[in-house]
Order: sequence, then structure tokens, then C-alpha cells
Amino acid sequence: MIITKKCIGGMDMIRHIVMWNHKEEFNDEQQVTNAQIVKTELESLTKKIDGIISLQVITNPLASSNRQVLLNSLFESEEHLQQYQIHPDHVRVSQLVGTFLKDRICIDFEENL
Repeated sequence: MIITKKCIGGMDMIRHIVMWNHKEEFNDEQQVTNAQIVKTELESLTKKIDGIISLQVITNPLASSNRQVLLNSLFESEEHLQQYQIHPDHVRVSQLVGTFLKDRICIDFEENL
């Protein structure tokens, strides 16, 4: 499910995509539970942090994928992304994510919708 607060047409926005793998210390059942916790926590940030246009967490990628969890989010501006990154709620969730997931990769770019 994509969590969307609002839509802004014709403006440059910032796409923020992050992907991880599960830590091996968790069995398959724990990984499913952990992924759901991560999804719930990350998607809850749309109600807590200004500037998030949409935020979606994917926890069931195809077998051909080389990452197991994906965050796909869209921000009103680069400044909003920077505020998100230091926001206390995001910092708390990031620390939680780090207990379950590893191999973080990220890309941010301008997007015109």
C-alpha cells in the first residue's frame, strides 16, 4: 500500500529509495515479522514528518531481487528530505531498522511529476 498525504503536480520533488537485506541471525518466520514491523514503523512517519508526499515499503519482492525490503518515498523538496533524515521519529525508526536489516543501499534524485 502506498501511503500518500498529498499530491503536487509540476514541481521537482525528491525521490528517496532505500533497500536492505534481512540479517541472517533471524529465521524465516522472524524475518517476516521483522519486515512487518519495519513497514509499519516507516509508513507511520507520513503522519509525523512534514514534507513526505508518499511512502511505500515493499517486503515481498520477487525471487529475482537481490534486496529483501524496499522503501520508496517522495518528498516535497531536498530540504524536506534533509529534515526527515534528522527528525527524531526517523532517527528512532532507523535505529530499529538497523536491528533487523543490513546491507543498506540508497539513492536520492529529483523527480518531476
